Amino acid sequence: MTTYLLVHGAWHSGRAWERVVPLLEGAGHRALAPTLTGYGDKIHLAGPDVGLGTHVDDITTEILANGLTDVVLVGHSYAGMVISGVAHRVPDRIARLVFLDAMVPVDGETAMDVMPAARKAAEHAADGWRVPPPPEQPPPLGLFGVTDPDDAAWLRTLLSDQPIRCLTEPVRMDDPAANTIPRTHIHCVGPAPKGITRRPVPDTEPDGTPSRVLRLDTGHDCMITTPRALTDLLLTLA
Repeated sequence: MTTYLLVHGAWHSGRAWERVVPLLEGAGHRALAPTLTGYGDKIHLAGPDVGLGTHVDDITTEILANGLTDVVLVGHSYAGMVISGVAHRVPDRIARLVFLDAMVPVDGETAMDVMPAARKAAEHAADGWRVPPPPEQPPPLGLFGVTDPDDAAWLRTLLSDQPIRCLTEPVRMDDPAANTIPRTHIHCVGPAPKGITRRPVPDTEPDGTPSRVLRLDTGHDCMITTPRALTDLLLTLA
């Protein structure tokens, strides 16, 4: 049995994984999808002091409090920043990092450094700290790549503002032991909004092995649009 710890991206909540969790569990594995501080049922905890470090703490605590080991740690989108920080906190607990259409930072970078488009989103922060979700666009872009009307309506119920500190706080990656953790990148290669560019994956990973990049022909929120195809890819990593 493999333990999958699924970390949602900006503006979302752990409910975004509702279609993937039962598929992983049905295959005999353990799947956890916590909600980060400030989103979903934890929205009351949102505030200007919530940042990347808060979310690294959230996932580190989830791992330690539940005694998790040999974890396949999956980070979607912004959560690539989160899992990178977690890997350097508890490298001995992580079996593999999976960057799911995700930001892939180096030590000291912010989300704005990795994805400059995040800087433009932050310009619309309300009250000086609340960054609203991007607006829905006509197909084939939709809402985070979700174009089915029913799915988009459901997704809207999950979304909330993003604390700006999540985008401006640098990630700390200072434990060399984390460099030995295997990595997999999954790229969603469906239509993407203009201005969204993906940082190229290097030929080799920090552990010296060739980089592994898998692809899904769908929009950004693949856990909603193609949960079975995503699950099948994740199962190959078990």
